[in-house]
Amino acid sequence: MNHKLTLKEKVGYGMGDAAANLVWRGALAYLAVFYTDTFGITAAAAAMLFLVVRLSDGVTDIIMGMIADRTQTKMGKFRPWILGSTPFLGLFMVLCFTTPDLSYSGKLIYAYLTYIGLTLAYTVNNVPYSALMGVMTSDDRERTSLSGFRFAGAFFGGLLVMGCLPMLVDLLGQGNTAVGYQYTMWLFATLLVILMCVTVFTTKERVTLQQVSKPQDTKLDSPKTETGIQVAPAPRSLTSELIDLGKQLPLILVPLSAITAFFYYRDVLTGAIFITVIALTTIAIKRLTRRPEAENTRSQQDIIDLLSNKPWLILLGMGFLTMMFNGIKYGVIAYYFKYYMGNELLTGYFFISLLMVSIFGALATSKLAAMFGRKKLFIIALLASSVLTSGIYFVPQKSVSAIFILGCSAEFFAAILPTLFFSMLGDSADYSEYKTGRRATGLVYSAGSFVQKTGGGFAGALVLLVLGSYGYNGLDINTINQTLPGMKSLMSWIPALFGFAGAALICLYPLNDEKQKEVTQALLSRRSEQPPISA
Repeated sequence: MNHKLTLKEKVGYGMGDAAANLVWRGALAYLAVFYTDTFGITAAAAAMLFLVVRLSDGVTDIIMGMIADRTQTKMGKFRPWILGSTPFLGLFMVLCFTTPDLSYSGKLIYAYLTYIGLTLAYTVNNVPYSALMGVMTSDDRERTSLSGFRFAGAFFGGLLVMGCLPMLVDLLGQGNTAVGYQYTMWLFATLLVILMCVTVFTTKERVTLQQVSKPQDTKLDSPKTETGIQVAPAPRSLTSELIDLGKQLPLILVPLSAITAFFYYRDVLTGAIFITVIALTTIAIKRLTRRPEAENTRSQQDIIDLLSNKPWLILLGMGFLTMMFNGIKYGVIAYYFKYYMGNELLTGYFFISLLMVSIFGALATSKLAAMFGRKKLFIIALLASSVLTSGIYFVPQKSVSAIFILGCSAEFFAAILPTLFFSMLGDSADYSEYKTGRRATGLVYSAGSFVQKTGGGFAGALVLLVLGSYGYNGLDINTINQTLPGMKSLMSWIPALFGFAGAALICLYPLNDEKQKEVTQALLSRRSEQPPISA
C-alpha cells in the first residue's frame, strides 16, 4: 500500500540534503575562486581539474548504486552507507579548503587528491541518500512532497554555507583568507555530521522488491497479461558483479573522455573524435540491448534495463542541462560581485536572497505540480527562469536592486527544477520495475548524483574556461577589467542557453501524471499478491 509519510520523517530526510549542501554548494560556489585567488593555481589548471575528476564520477556513482542495491542489513540498504560515509565527507570538505605550503606542482597534486577524495566521499554518501527517497514510500505524490522537503533542506544548507562563508572567512581568518577558509570548513563539517545523523535515525526504508509477474506486453497503454513468474537470477558475489560491470565501463568512460576533451580543447580533431565515439557507442548499446536476457548476468541486465528505460535516459539529459544552467550561475556569482559589481560583500547577501527564495520554490513545487502536472511545470519553470536570467545581461553595471530582483525571480523557478527531477527519478525506477519485473533503485538514483556532479564540474570548468579565454589571473589585478564582459555573459545568456535546451528535451518525456498513476497502481497490485525477494 502507499505509505503516507509523517512531517517528522520528511523534515528528517530534508536535513540530509541540508548537510550534503554544506559540501555541495560550498564547493560549487566558492571552490573555483578559492583555487584561483587563494590557493594560487591558474584558471585553466582549475578547469582541467574539475573535468578530470568528473570522469571518475561516471564510474563511481554507478558502482555505488549497484553496491547499495545489493546491501542487506537490519538498517536497510541505504542508511548504513549514509552513516558510515559522513565523517569522511566532513574531513575532505576541510582538506579541500586547506592551503598547505607546497610548490605549484605540489599544490596541483594536493588539489587533485583532496578533490577526488571529496567527490568519492560524496558519492558514497549521496547516492544512497538519493535512493532512500525511492524506498520510503510507493506514493508518487508523497515522493514529490518529500522531494520538496529535501530541497528545502538543501537550500537551507546552501543558505548557511553560501551566505555566511564570506563573513566567517573574514571573521575567523582575521585578514588571512587561507586560515579563514580552513576554520570555517571545520565549523560546517561538524554541523554536517549532526544533520546526517538526524536523517539516518528519523527515516525508514519500506519499499522492497517483489517477486512479480512480468507483463507480456510492456507498452504503457496495453493490457497487462501475465505469462508467469519472473525468476530472480541466482545470487553472485559482488566481486563477480563488479568484474562484469567493468566490461561495460568503456560504454561510459570512452564517451565521457571524448566529451571532456572536446569541451576543453574545442578544436576540429577533438570534435571529430567526439562524433565518432558517440556513433560507435550508440551502435554498441543497440547490440547490447538486443541480446537475450538469458545471456546476461545481473549487473549486465541492470545496465541494459537502464539503457532501455526512456524516461530515465531523458531525465539523465535533463539533470545535466539543469545542473549546467544552475551551476554556471552559482559558479560565477563570487567573481561577478567581487569584480563586476565591485563589492565582494554583496556575494553573501545575494546568495542569502537566492536561497531564501529557493526554499519557497521547493516547498511550492508539490502544489504547483498538482495544478499543472510535473512535465508541464518543468517546462514552465525552465522557460521562466531562463528568460529572467537572460535579462540580467541588460542591467546596468551598478544597478544592484535590479540584479537582486531578476536573480531572485529566476531562482524561484530554478528551485523547482531539482525538486521535480529527483521525484521523477523515482517514477523511472517504478517504470523499470513495471516493464521488466526488476528494480534497481540505487542504480537509478545514482544518475541523480552523477549528473549533479558532472554537470556541476562541467559548469565550473566552463566558468573558468571563459574567464581564462579573457586572460583572467586571480593573482594579477591588472587582468580583471578585460574579463568583465565574460563575467556578464556567464551571469546571463550563457546559462540561459542550457535552460532553453532543457525545456526542449523535457517535451520528449513519455510519463505524464495519468500514466504514472497507472504504473503505480499496477505495481501496488503486484506487490500485494507476491512475496518479497532479496534485491
